[in-house]
Amino acid sequence: MHKNRIYLCLAHMSEAGLEQKYIQKAFDTNWVVPLGPNVNGFEKDLESYVSENKRVVALSSGTAAVHLALIACDVHPGDEVIVQSFTFCASSHPITYLGATPVFVDSEKDSWNMDPDLLELAIQDRIAKTGRLPKAIIPVALYGMPYDIERIMAIAGKYGIPIIEDAAEGFGSRWKGQVLGTFGKFGVLSFNGNKMITTSGGGALVCPDETEWQRIMWLATQARESYPYYQHEAIGYNYRMSNICAGIGRGQMTIVDDHIAHHKHIMELYRELLKGVSGIEVHGNPDERYESNFWLNTITIAPEVRIKGQENAYKAIVKGAVGGAAGVVHTSESAHTDCEPNANVEALRVILDQAGIEARPLWKPMHKQPIYKNAPAYVNGVSESLFKVGMCLPSGPYVTDEDVQYIVKCIKGAIEG
Repeated sequence: MHKNRIYLCLAHMSEAGLEQKYIQKAFDTNWVVPLGPNVNGFEKDLESYVSENKRVVALSSGTAAVHLALIACDVHPGDEVIVQSFTFCASSHPITYLGATPVFVDSEKDSWNMDPDLLELAIQDRIAKTGRLPKAIIPVALYGMPYDIERIMAIAGKYGIPIIEDAAEGFGSRWKGQVLGTFGKFGVLSFNGNKMITTSGGGALVCPDETEWQRIMWLATQARESYPYYQHEAIGYNYRMSNICAGIGRGQMTIVDDHIAHHKHIMELYRELLKGVSGIEVHGNPDERYESNFWLNTITIAPEVRIKGQENAYKAIVKGAVGGAAGVVHTSESAHTDCEPNANVEALRVILDQAGIEARPLWKPMHKQPIYKNAPAYVNGVSESLFKVGMCLPSGPYVTDEDVQYIVKCIKGAIEG
């Protein structure tokens, strides 16, 4: 057993403790509210990092950012929004908050992200079936990997559909040197406790100009009108980031480049140590246009790889959370679903867990989630096939070279023969 449990991705505070400095100042000046100097400063730090030509609103979560971007794209009940299927539910749930319908598009093989060919097919088919254009397109930087934004932008521009970039997992990732979240009309960022940098909980929306920034800021602060009392002429939301959380973010911005460099280093180490292990492949940048932050490093395990004990996979129902998920209170009725990782993937997850290593399957495609069983979906089998064979490995700032060596040793030791 390793000396400590190794988690997928945990936040790491700056060595100088700058987070504490900003937080203490918030307490000292009594700015313990969802606005204040830290919030303003964090937004300016983010603007400097992503693009001097953009404005940023710091929010309570990345999910809130998706929600507000959809509202700003004029999404209403009965509308449709195209969204990548291979993603976390925060990309699609806000569509349903607005009474709209997500239209799921499958992935391309190389990046694992939205397939541009399927995207255009989906647009054309939705026009044919509904007589209307989808209101927005949401590509997702899965595990930090960029999407083919050039082709997606070209297709979206052809039909006049705005793009909301979900770069929640891709903070600092780049396409041809340009930071993700700055290509589309809006860019979504997340600073959850497991992201590249953290504010404990939080997110931000990258806005194209001052006008959109003003509107998002207004919506995020309960849509208050400029009267000496509370006047509301539209529905707003309590989505502003707190001054305490923003203080953490300001300290984190001083080490973001170090974090990204570490994640990239860990990916290269996994690739080097797993080289030559038959049937196991580390996912990397498809070509020089892509520059992933490798927020989570992922592998695929070929179906023919035999893992010790895989005959016992899915024999018992999991009780509670797997992979650090908080607040899981429902116990499943069955150990199986109609779309699940292969038995060798589950067996390896269990072996790693017993060795003190947190590992997790890839995101289950949204078009295979029961809650979305009736949503339109344009699929090619890529995301389902990857979900069956893929796994996320520890990648965060606390993961050392020694940890990676131990993890790879455990993987190799789990393979029969």
